[in-house]
Amino acid sequence: MSNDFTLTQLRYFMAVAEAGSMTAAAQSLSVTQSTVSAAIAQLEHEVGQPLFLRLARRGLELTPAGRRLRSRALGFLEDAGTLLAAVRDEDAELEGEMTVGIFAPLAPFRAPVILQAFERAYPKVHVRFFEADQEGLRLALAQGRCEVALMYDLGVAVDAESQVVETFAPHVIVAADHPAAANPFGEVSLRDLEADPFVLYDVPHSRDYFLALFRQLGLTPRVRHRASGYETVRSFVSRGHGYSILNQRLHHDLTYSGGSVVPLRIVEDLPPIKVVLLFPSLGTPTRRAQAFAAVCRQLYGVDL
Repeated sequence: MSNDFTLTQLRYFMAVAEAGSMTAAAQSLSVTQSTVSAAIAQLEHEVGQPLFLRLARRGLELTPAGRRLRSRALGFLEDAGTLLAAVRDEDAELEGEMTVGIFAPLAPFRAPVILQAFERAYPKVHVRFFEADQEGLRLALAQGRCEVALMYDLGVAVDAESQVVETFAPHVIVAADHPAAANPFGEVSLRDLEADPFVLYDVPHSRDYFLALFRQLGLTPRVRHRASGYETVRSFVSRGHGYSILNQRLHHDLTYSGGSVVPLRIVEDLPPIKVVLLFPSLGTPTRRAQAFAAVCRQLYGVDL
C-alpha cells in the first residue's frame, strides 16, 4: 500500500459512493465513465483493498474499507479546499452539498426552521435532509452518508461525539372529553391513568423510553394500540381510543382525524428526552457540520 492518491481520485470516489454507480457519477462530474472507473481502480490499488462491491443489477455497494474512507474523506477534501483558499489569501466560504440526517418524527418540527436559518447564513451550501429512525441515522453516519444527524439521544453509544440541542419532558395527551382534560392545573398523574387503555408510540428506542417511564413508577400500562406514526397516535387518542405519552408538542391540538387532544403535564418527576447532534465517530466534524451546529445554537439558545 502506498499513499500516492490524488484529490481528484477522492472526489470521484465520493461521487460514486453517493450515486451508487459509475455511470451516474460520471454524468454528475461531466466526465467519461472510463475516466471514473480508472480513477477508482487506481485508488483501490493505492489503498490495497477494494472500496466497492460490484453487485449484479444492484450497482455498487461500499465495502467496510470504502465506508471508512468515505467517513474520513469529507473532512479531508474540505480541509484541502480551505488550504487552497489560504494559499490564495482568500476567505474559505462554505459551499457545496451537505446531507443532514434527521429523526423522522423531528423533521416536521425542526427541519424547515433550521434550513431557513442555515440558508440565510450559508447560501452556497445546499442542504439535503435524510429522514430515518434512530438505527437508520446511526448507520448513515457510520457509512459516511451524512455529515451530522439531528436525533434523540436514545440508544446513542456513550463514546459517540454528540452535542445537546434541546430537552423535551414527557407529557400525556387525552381526548377533549376525557375526565383528566378538565383538570384546572393542566396536569395528571400516571398512576391515575394506569387502568385506562394506552396508545403506545411504537418506534425503536422511543417505545422503550415510554415503557420505562411506567416501570420507574412501578406501573404497568394497558397497551391497547400501537402505532408507528406520531399523528396516528394523536388521532387515536383524539377519538377516545386511549391516552398516550409524547415529548414533542404541536402549536395546536387538532389531529388528522378531525378530533383534538389535550396535553397534560405529568406530575411525577420523569426523565426528559434529549435532542442531540450526532457526528461520525471517525474523523473530525466538517466545517459545514460545525456551522450547522452553530445555527442550532443560535435558534435554541443551547450552549453546544
